Amino acid sequence: MAELSFSAEPHGASVVVSVRGELDVTSSERLDDWLAEAATSCDRVILDMSAVDFMDTTVLAVIVGHWRRQVAAGGMFLLAGARYRYTKALWITGLADRLPMYDTVDEALAATQAAGPEPGTPEPGAGAADGHDARNPGNPGPTAG
Repeated sequence: MAELSFSAEPHGASVVVSVRGELDVTSSERLDDWLAEAATSCDRVILDMSAVDFMDTTVLAVIVGHWRRQVAAGGMFLLAGARYRYTKALWITGLADRLPMYDTVDEALAATQAAGPEPGTPEPGAGAADGHDARNPGNPGPTAG
């Protein structure tokens, strides 16, 4: 049996929490603590499960709870490298259609970058809501009417 280990590594506007070993009812609280800590430092959390050897449904409940809280707070929560046999319950319940899952951490990181800048960072054209598009000065954007 592999020793259970956790690590967290920042990647730009995201943090990757990596897990190695077996996740079950006895380790779900440690996973919960690691994910909670990651969420306090960053609003984009990627859980790397590529080195998970076993996972039970108590761990899925922890993952779904963090995903829901992260999204409700305007952030992102993504899974990377999760094997189907461990996420099968997510597919059966339909949650897999909403919880973002990627084959690799690199794919998940690309998805967070494609989502745009970190919340609170003005995007180009952010003034378009008041009819002025900074990308096209002098030509107000379409207005609702």
